[in-house]
Amino acid sequence: MQRRDFLKLGLGGLTLPELLALRAQGGTGAASLGKAKSCIVLFCWGGISHLDTFDLKTNAPSNIRGTFKEIPTAVPGIRIGEHLPGFARTMKDWAIVRSAHHNAPSHRSGAYWNLTGHEPSKLDGNWEATRADWPSIGSMIWQAKGNPSNAMPGAVSLPYTIYDGGAANGQDAGFLGLGYDPAVLRPPDQGLKIYNGKSPTSGRINLGLPEGVSRRRLSDRRGLINGFDESKARALNLEAKALNRSREQALDMLLSPAVRDAFNLEKEPRRLREKYGMHICGQSVLTARRLTEAGVPVATVYCAAGDLNGSKGDHFDTHANNFNKLKDILLPPFDQAASTLVEDLRERGRLDKTLVVMLTDFGRTPKINGGAGRDHFPGVYSAVFAGGGIQGGQVYGKSNPTGFEPADKACGPPDLHATIFHALGINPEHIIYDEDDRPLPICDGKPLPLF
Repeated sequence: MQRRDFLKLGLGGLTLPELLALRAQGGTGAASLGKAKSCIVLFCWGGISHLDTFDLKTNAPSNIRGTFKEIPTAVPGIRIGEHLPGFARTMKDWAIVRSAHHNAPSHRSGAYWNLTGHEPSKLDGNWEATRADWPSIGSMIWQAKGNPSNAMPGAVSLPYTIYDGGAANGQDAGFLGLGYDPAVLRPPDQGLKIYNGKSPTSGRINLGLPEGVSRRRLSDRRGLINGFDESKARALNLEAKALNRSREQALDMLLSPAVRDAFNLEKEPRRLREKYGMHICGQSVLTARRLTEAGVPVATVYCAAGDLNGSKGDHFDTHANNFNKLKDILLPPFDQAASTLVEDLRERGRLDKTLVVMLTDFGRTPKINGGAGRDHFPGVYSAVFAGGGIQGGQVYGKSNPTGFEPADKACGPPDLHATIFHALGINPEHIIYDEDDRPLPICDGKPLPLF
């Protein structure tokens, strides 16, 4: 008997039938778990400022409160930043968490903690992304829920791989292995506003066929990889590796009418596409809705430019010119896409079955720096949930009067992840195995009482 099988059969002296029954229930407390079928993660890459969006401090000194005003929302008593009118309009569907925190001040470490739910091995600075890393939230959901019944991948990321001095950790399947890596997909760019900044194409699957290659030929010769942008694969070693690992899955997707149909945004009314926003953020969020509707369990949308590009790209790392960048460039497309998503899901009768969650690296410093910006700040930040059984129109926790630390109901990335797993009917104590075959619970947090 292999070590893994021994461990599975030796828990607490359970007999095999007892163990199988327990596993079928997803562990203890299964009856209370949520019933959402899919999840859309909106990740604000760079670290969105809590103080200028979901947790304004209008009574703080001017060097903390900034220039933005609060506006009322559809829920009396809940007020948010003036440049989030869509969130204000749909606040009955949203639950704001204002007391999240951790102690990882770099993009790579902060993003890792929020994308995996586990503490990074290096709190400050970068480290090489390896297969020893914890899997992304998408990969863990895929593993726990199993493969879709069609050719759809078990997890997708849109519209690019995020970078900061190299590919950011926590985006792939880590120690779960290549087979659980999310497929990286990008909507067609034609006619869209594109964020400024480098957006590397690492691992991105092109669902179009190259000139001279028919779908029949591709079906007959599954070993072909011609359709995956070979020129870039030759130029970028990372991309070549990503293409190789996803070859079979990508070919399945290329040949599947259901996948191609789900990815075809021309199937949507032009008016709805424009409501999401004719920019890469809006069309990526719309694509995520279509893919989850077609059977993909989880889609992660990176809602900013791909590469931090020396803090010069259009992303939420607003060390300088924070207020102008937020109001003119960053918040309008994000607010438009996120609020349209929940309205669209509700109108389609799918909001209760689709969990939507906004995560980010960390918050921004309460004190405004000399460049009219805010710097990295993991001491407290906001996350936002909707759908999937979440009770909207509520605020969980609070920060202190200057937005410096949690003042009530402090929570961290593990608790945010436990909430996601709970909503999807996955026991946060579900066991996965690392490279050394050690059993590990996917999460060590507790679900927040948002249901």
